[in-house]
This record gives sequence, C-alpha cells and structure tokens, in this order.
Amino acid sequence: MSSTDLQGAILGMGNPLLDISAEVPMEVLEKYGVTLNNAILAEEKHFALYPELVEKYPVQYIAGGATQNSIRVAQWMLPTKGCTAYMGAVGSDNYGETLERCGSEDGVLVHYMKNPDVPTGTCAVLINGGERSLVANLAAANTFAPSHIETDVAKTMINRAKIVYSAGFFLTVSVESLLSVARTAAEENKIFCMNLAAPFIVQFFGEQLASCMPYTDFVFANESEAAAYGEAKGYGSDISTIALKLAAQPKASGTRPRVVVFTQGADATIVAVGGKVTSYAVDPLPKEQLVDTNGAGDAFVGGFLSRLALGADYAECVRAGHFASRVIIQRSGCTFPATCDFV
Repeated sequence: MSSTDLQGAILGMGNPLLDISAEVPMEVLEKYGVTLNNAILAEEKHFALYPELVEKYPVQYIAGGATQNSIRVAQWMLPTKGCTAYMGAVGSDNYGETLERCGSEDGVLVHYMKNPDVPTGTCAVLINGGERSLVANLAAANTFAPSHIETDVAKTMINRAKIVYSAGFFLTVSVESLLSVARTAAEENKIFCMNLAAPFIVQFFGEQLASCMPYTDFVFANESEAAAYGEAKGYGSDISTIALKLAAQPKASGTRPRVVVFTQGADATIVAVGGKVTSYAVDPLPKEQLVDTNGAGDAFVGGFLSRLALGADYAECVRAGHFASRVIIQRSGCTFPATCDFV
C-alpha cells in the first residue's frame, strides 16, 4: 500500500485512560486484594489506591488504555503519521488534554468524546518484580455514547478504516457502538479485530462478547484469557484446541476465515486458522533486561496490525508483534523510542 492508502487505515475504539504507574511492594497489592498479571475494574474499595500511589511512590503518568496503546504502537511501526485513528471518551480536564496530546504527538488521529461532568479515566499500574497488576477507574471512558460515531469526524474515520480494532474492555462501555461499527465492517469487507482483554471480560461480559464474536476476523488473547474462554465455553484446557474451536465459530462475514492469535508471554505464540495451528517461538529476553510487562500484549497487537495493514502474511505479522512487545517490556509503561528500527 502507498502511504496515501494507509491514511486512517487502522481505527481503534476503546477506553482512553491515563496510567498512574509505580513500583510497589507486594503489601500494596495484598492491601487492595489484587494480583499480578491481572486487570480489573476499580470498585469502591480501590478508590483510595490512586491518591496513595501519588502520595507514597514516585509515579509516572503515561497515556494508556489497552486499545489506545495498541494503536499508538501500530502508528509507531508504520511509515507516516496519520495511518491510525482512535475514538474513546475523556473528561474536559488536564488528564484528557494530556492523553490527546500524547496520541497526536505519536501521529494518531484522535477523536475523543469529551465529557465536562466526569473526569478522565485512570488506571493504577502496580509493578512488582517486572510483573504488573492493572486497576482501571473508567470514569469518563465509561460515558462513550453511540451518538459519537454519528459525528462527521467519526464517520470519516470509520469510512477510511481498513482495519477496526477494539480490546474487550470496551464491551463494558458501549456494545451498541461496537456492534454498529462491526456490522459496517462486515458489510464493507473491512477487517474487524477484538481482544479478549482480561479473564473478567470472559467471565462477566460473556453475553456482550458473544454478540460481537460473529463479526470478528481476528481474535487476540493471552494464555490466561484463552484459558478463561476455554473454561467458559467448555472447550477444555488445551490452548491449541481452544484456539481452533474459537476460530471455527460461526462468522457474519464469509469472505475470510477467522484467525485466532494467542500469546503466552515468553512461550510460543500460536495462530489458529482454517483448522490448523501454527506456533511461533519468542526470542527469550534476559530477566535483567525486563523493566515491566505493562502493555506487552497491547504492543504485540499494535505490531501485528501494523504489518496486517501492509498486507503481510501471518508469520510477518507475528514477528512484528514480538518485536514491539520486546521493545515495550524493556521500558516503563507502553512507551517506545522516537524511531522504530524494525526491519
């Protein structure tokens, strides 16, 4: 594709959150009843966590939200600015302005729905020994409404997009918006991609997930999300079997087979399509080079989608995903160098 063809090629819809990231002792996780390598929505008992982080630990403020992370990484790996676009809801406040500035500086076309009455969402990122636990307070992100996709800017974004991506977290906010865009994707032969996002999405938002699944051309997940899906659907515990059965579910659009991509941290990534599973090894990273795993899965999707937009095969898409993840886990949060040296 030429750079003109790539303008707005990848569209993300999700929950924009400002990450408040800090290295903390295990006592903090225990105090708030959270576990490493997991992501949850904040309940009332977690609200004191945010001021505690800011008061007691050196925190970093990083543009976050799973889908937004993936879109920013995809943009970083593509040749020209404006290859990606993103929609979500923020508050009319400093945090919202920070998120918009971060996205725009990275070259993403950002179109936020702005809520003057609710603050921008935040995500506490608790890091211990390089592993992370995420506690998301959606706030304004939770107020995204279908009316936003009817705006002229949103319509243009949807029209230009060749690939639409949303992490499963958006299912907690506006299924109606996602289904509307998913149906358009099916009708217009665009590629619609989703991520299972977290075990709680599979466990507590199964109905919403099932409503969108027929429209999916690509489904991403890590091993714990895949296991939760296998358990919920009665597919057993073998990750390859789960991938094959998910790939074989009915599709709304018959123009292409569903591709299921499961990452497994340092273990091989598997791709299931057309009744076959292919495994792709991950180059091991020395433990001392690991900074934190926050954003690793998001980065993988960003890298994968960047090459999918360029028409690459699955092996090359996975290689790009592995590259992006490797870069991100050697840095704090979902951040990356100014230039991308992927070849």
